[in-house]
Formats: sequence, structure tokens, C-alpha cells
Amino acid sequence: MKRAIIESRPYLLLSLLFGISYFFVNDSNIPGVFLMLWKSSAVGFLAVYALRRAHNLDGMLIAAVMAFGALGDMLIEFDLMAGAGAFIVGHCIAIGLYWRHRRAKTSFSQKTLAILLVPVTIFIGWSLPFSREEAPGIAIYSLFLAVMAAMAWTSSFPRYRVGVGALLFVISDLFIFSRMGFLAHSAIPDWTIWPLYYVGQFLIVIGVVRTLRKEMAVPNP
Repeated sequence: MKRAIIESRPYLLLSLLFGISYFFVNDSNIPGVFLMLWKSSAVGFLAVYALRRAHNLDGMLIAAVMAFGALGDMLIEFDLMAGAGAFIVGHCIAIGLYWRHRRAKTSFSQKTLAILLVPVTIFIGWSLPFSREEAPGIAIYSLFLAVMAAMAWTSSFPRYRVGVGALLFVISDLFIFSRMGFLAHSAIPDWTIWPLYYVGQFLIVIGVVRTLRKEMAVPNP
């Protein structure tokens, strides 16, 4: 037990170090390549944490989700669509993971939120950019994003970690799209995008990994 904590905690601490500090340095004069690596390291270390703590297929899946998130964090600095492509791959892997861990029974309100989340997210994403040429691409990306969040919300993983984390991810991305529209000259996206995104990813990986470890500790009947 002590060895497991010693082996895993440094990766969470490193993730927190890079994740929190990036918020304060992202507008600094640090050379772009170093800043890009700084940014991707925050979620990258969450991928390492997942690999070290959950030694099964689902552990590899959540690690892959985080790895593609870190890749997306890097690519988005060069091209928004390239970054979106990496995130879409991560969303698809997450959808598969959450499908494997579907909640046996969900309440009416939980089902309603999951169902409404998809069309509402797509519509908001589509409506945000002033340039209507960008709207279809954003709508397509929003579809994968929203389905991922809906599946997270109705999965058997802790809703107030994994489900909420996925919703924070959705809100963060919508703020990114708002930069193309009515918040183009606002400081609100600058203050909200990274904290919402990083906290969301952190909650997701913690909730998934801890659940997987509890399942692994239960002996087969």
C-alpha cells in the first residue's frame, strides 16, 4: 500500500504543479515550445498516473484518453482543427470506456440531462462563432464532446467526479468557441478555459482510477 502511494502520488503532484502553474505563465514570455510542453505535461502526467494505478484494459483506456488530451493540448497551439482531432479520438475512447461501465439504473432526471446534453451542446457550439463557415466543424466536434459527457454522466463511475468532470470539459470547450463570437474581446475565456478543462480532466481520471482499483480489489465470486 505504501509503495503504491509513493509510486503514484508524484505523478499527481507533478500534474497539479504543471496544471496550476500553467494558468499563471500562459501569457508570459516563455518560448512557445517550452510553454506547449508545460501545458501538455499537466494532463500527460494524469495519463502516467492512470497507467501506474490501474493495471487492466480500462486503466489503459483512461490513460489513452488522457494521452490524447495531452496531445490535443499541444496540437491546438498550432492548429485548432488538429487539436480537435486528437480530442475526438480521446472522446471516442472515453465513450467506449463509459459504455463498458454503464450504470445499471438511472433516474429520470439523470436520463433527461444526458439526453438533452447532446442537442443543447451541439446547438450552442454551432451558434457561437460569427463565421458560419466554422459552425459545421464545431457542431461535429461538439457531437463527440457531448456524447462523451452524456455517457460519463450515466456511467457507473462516481457522478460527482467523472460526470461533473466531463461537464466541466464541455463548458471549457464552449468557452473556446465563444472566442470566435461574442466573447472574442472578453477576458472571461482567458480566466475560465484552462481551470475548467484541467479540473475536469483531473476529476475524471481520479474518479475512474479509484473505481477501477476498488473493482480490482474485489475477489471474484
